[in-house]
Amino acid sequence: MAKGSVWDIDLGDLALAGLRPEEARTFHSDLRRVIGHRHHRADAVEVWRNVVESGVLKPSHPHPLHQLVYYSVYAGWASADRGPPPYWFPDLVDAKRTNLGKLMETYGPSLLGSSYYTADKSREGGTWFPRSVLNIAECCLLPMYFPKNSDENIAIVWRDEGADHSPVNVLSVRELRDQVMMVANAIDKLFSKGDPIAIDMPMTTTAVIIYLGIIIAGCIVVSIADSFATQEIAVRMSISKAKGIFTQDFTIRGGRKFPLYSRVIKGSKCKAIVVPAQGNEIGVQLRNHDLSWKDFLSCTASLPRPSTYVPVYQSAENVINILFSSGTTGDPKAIPWTQLSAIRCAADSWAHADIQSGDTCCWPTNLGWVMGPILLFSCFLNGATLALYHGSPLGRDFGKFVQDAGVTLLGTIPTLVKTWKSSNCMEGLEWGKIRTFASTGEASDVDDDLWLSSRASYRPIIECCGGTELASSYLQGSLLEPQAFGAFSGTSMSTGLDTFDDQGIPYPDDQPCVREVDLFPLYMGASNRLLNADHKKVYFNGMPTYRGMKLRRHGDIIQRTVGGYYIVQGRADDTMNLGGIKTSAVEIERVCNRADGDVLETAAISTRKGTGGPEQLVVMVVLKDGSSNRNPDQLRAKFQQAIQKNLNPLFKVQARISHGFELLSVSEDLQCEVVGMVWALIVVLPNGPIEEFEGEPDRSELVGDDHGLEHAALGDAEAMAHVLRDGLLHLVLSALLSNIFLLLFLFFNLLLRSILDLQEILKDNTSNLS
Repeated sequence: MAKGSVWDIDLGDLALAGLRPEEARTFHSDLRRVIGHRHHRADAVEVWRNVVESGVLKPSHPHPLHQLVYYSVYAGWASADRGPPPYWFPDLVDAKRTNLGKLMETYGPSLLGSSYYTADKSREGGTWFPRSVLNIAECCLLPMYFPKNSDENIAIVWRDEGADHSPVNVLSVRELRDQVMMVANAIDKLFSKGDPIAIDMPMTTTAVIIYLGIIIAGCIVVSIADSFATQEIAVRMSISKAKGIFTQDFTIRGGRKFPLYSRVIKGSKCKAIVVPAQGNEIGVQLRNHDLSWKDFLSCTASLPRPSTYVPVYQSAENVINILFSSGTTGDPKAIPWTQLSAIRCAADSWAHADIQSGDTCCWPTNLGWVMGPILLFSCFLNGATLALYHGSPLGRDFGKFVQDAGVTLLGTIPTLVKTWKSSNCMEGLEWGKIRTFASTGEASDVDDDLWLSSRASYRPIIECCGGTELASSYLQGSLLEPQAFGAFSGTSMSTGLDTFDDQGIPYPDDQPCVREVDLFPLYMGASNRLLNADHKKVYFNGMPTYRGMKLRRHGDIIQRTVGGYYIVQGRADDTMNLGGIKTSAVEIERVCNRADGDVLETAAISTRKGTGGPEQLVVMVVLKDGSSNRNPDQLRAKFQQAIQKNLNPLFKVQARISHGFELLSVSEDLQCEVVGMVWALIVVLPNGPIEEFEGEPDRSELVGDDHGLEHAALGDAEAMAHVLRDGLLHLVLSALLSNIFLLLFLFFNLLLRSILDLQEILKDNTSNLS
């Protein structure tokens, strides 16, 4: 993949990278011209900067060529001494044109002050914007704040799956506002002010209209992802005390229909308003008290002006949305978002992603996850256009929508990028209008980021790391700083954090370290209560006081590198990020423990490749005595049934052979090996929306020796589980799928049996002596 230096690249290397002879000669000549003479070598950073700015590497070039040049340029790079190698560099002129650059040029240091919050000793984070009154949804629908905007500007651009050769659909600001007001009027007919109302459907144009309509009407959105199984829907409806729910009859992915309404009504008895996935008529039989979307809107027919509505104005601290984040005890934490949370979303995107009026932003997500509301408020409060693809983002059709919609900011999760790269489905598409990428949800892989950035002539990827309870990211890239693949260039605007050594002494800001991160409590938009847990206990109890502030717990373990970059190493608690979804080990273990009567105990952990990238889930299972001869196919069927019922109805379990072991796969890799009394299971859950993972898994992605153990989350176990956790867990994982594992296990098994036999002998001798 790489040579000793970029000057060592020859025509043969270029041919192996996919260039034809004439292309190779031309490229070799252009590359030599850009990098200069071997005997006058510039620093690697300057060489790479020259390569990017010259345009010698083009999006149309095969990825092996990008790999060859990038890794050869940085072949001698000492990350331990210099930090991660940068790939993108801000231009001073362009930097001054960013939102943050213009602000700094105009106001400079005199802007910052303490007038934005009021100290409140009852709240660690203070009270923000006291006595302010607004309706944040109305703010999303008014173009007056942007001089170049009008009611005729495009608010939403979208396309339905299967209509890839048709023009994109558009909705103006005026049309969006009219439809939102009509929904608010209809809500008034069926619900009361302050009622929690759930949304469980894909993030379509209609879903966005419903979301804003609920808030305009003074009600509270309850966010539920459309991929959840019945039990998970029921839990969230119960915790939030939702009075109603908007949903679809089906979800459609890849031309296939998957039931949604049938799952919703099993999880909730309250009124459901059902939107058709296709056309104007729903395709299911409704319960007597439920309504179709058409009948719901007809509630406004008697009104003289159904598209006119007076918004409900409330304090900035008023709750507008209830979202859920995984709890470490298995129950999801119900996190209320206030109007301040929406403002924080837009402010971070304004400052770091540089979203401006005239931008078109696309980010495959769902209103049930934190990124859905973040995207919505980031677009509408900054005067940008929201781009929505009503279908799966895994294939070329999504990429063509990005091209046709003129997307300027494309958000991703790393697993999605990995899928695009491995399938090469975006080859030949023109993504030249993209000026910024963004990535969140899980750790990024350096080579996947190299591929993504190269698709748009090495535009920057703004890495984001935060949480539902923060309504934003605490670590984030910036267009005012050089960016490195898979790393964060700093903290987000106005965020303070610290790391402490074992003696409780904070590390200097410029000192590299790997520690759990502690956040400063003055954090606009962050949660100040939970609906089903003690907020103070979860986030503040047991935390150190620093500079007179009680620090806020977040739970991430971060590495601060030379050069001031940050890399997230995993979690300090038993939660993990899988495919951009924060989940608890307890949730996984609960399903696995009940999957089969022969299962004694399970332990869930996560691993990650040494080069970074998404976490992969590992589940180790201890079987009861006498169960070691179980048929792997039978266990696979049991796991399939449990996963479908309790986690997600669209998970798929597949069997295949690799390295001579029987493998069971949950969407990607679930490896199962019978070794004596213990089943060693490796489960890699789908990285992304579950309905999008179809076909044969990638056989090159098996958990192996190049995976580092990043997170361990073990519940209370019987004796064997304790042995695995305390003595053998690291050895088992590092030697998995190799003969070393078998030898180690046999050795310790023999040792254990010898100890037990010795105990029996001593016991017999003692009995004889007595």
